[in-house]
Amino acid sequence: MIHTHRLELFACRASENFARQVINHINLIQSPDEPELHLGQLEITPFSDGEFQPQFEESVRGASVYIIQSTIPPADNLMELLLTIDAAKRASADEVVAVIPYFGWARQDRKDRPRVAIGAKLVANLLRAAGTDRVMTCDLHAGQIQGFFDIPVDHVYASKVFLPYIKSRKFKNLAIAAPDMGGAKRANVYARELMCPVIICHKTRERANVVGSITAIGEIEGKDIIIVDDMIDTAGTLCKAADVLKSRGANSVRACATHGMLSGSALQRIHDSALEEVFITDTIPHPELADDPKIRIISMAEVFASIIHKVYNYEAISPDFVH
Repeated sequence: MIHTHRLELFACRASENFARQVINHINLIQSPDEPELHLGQLEITPFSDGEFQPQFEESVRGASVYIIQSTIPPADNLMELLLTIDAAKRASADEVVAVIPYFGWARQDRKDRPRVAIGAKLVANLLRAAGTDRVMTCDLHAGQIQGFFDIPVDHVYASKVFLPYIKSRKFKNLAIAAPDMGGAKRANVYARELMCPVIICHKTRERANVVGSITAIGEIEGKDIIIVDDMIDTAGTLCKAADVLKSRGANSVRACATHGMLSGSALQRIHDSALEEVFITDTIPHPELADDPKIRIISMAEVFASIIHKVYNYEAISPDFVH
């Protein structure tokens, strides 16, 4: 494939290590006649009042520019991404692709109460207004957020890495559990691929981030259960579900979740709970957890590298998706 536009990859500050891993994988899979990629030079200049300004230290004129940044709070990470996209467009990049391993504000996908914002739609509008031509992201909290964009969205699924990992562990009496009714579809997909039963947990909330009670429906006794979810925030729901399943006779309880936000006392709750292990990905960086006895970090870098390489080379990406 002969390109008229070269490929350039840059990373904002929240995802630099992830971006380096992505580039390493792209260099391994691309053909010998393709030039070796490097992480582009992007300088973020801070100001004393808290503002900052991105500047490309190399030309991006006429290039296909991929900017990698997870928009986990604080909001500075989103603003940094928006400013970097704007800088690329003003520097005459041919196209700008926002690679957002973790898409923040995805839980605000509808008006579930009166007089609230729909944050996911606002972020979609901001990305488009900044000059984004395409978005790549992973395990959106609500799949319909793809429809908030008027540009292409490549929605990557962490099941691509989780399913092979779970299969490699060879659990004897495996069962997949959904932590709440909203996760039933995801749990069913995992259970179908792994050919095992599904357990559904039903929860009530006292208020945001505070779980009231949880009940579990399904065959639990003697099972090695894995709770699947898209994110772990405070870990309140996850840990309470694990404790309920264990008290109902589960042989073991583990969890896998794409985005390990682990805010507040989440890590302590996990260590104090019935959970034996928690599998998360590196869409949100947690270098401090590399040696944690309960946390297993599985990288999504190779998956994103494959998607980026195929999109740039106009190849089909459907084989990379396990829905």
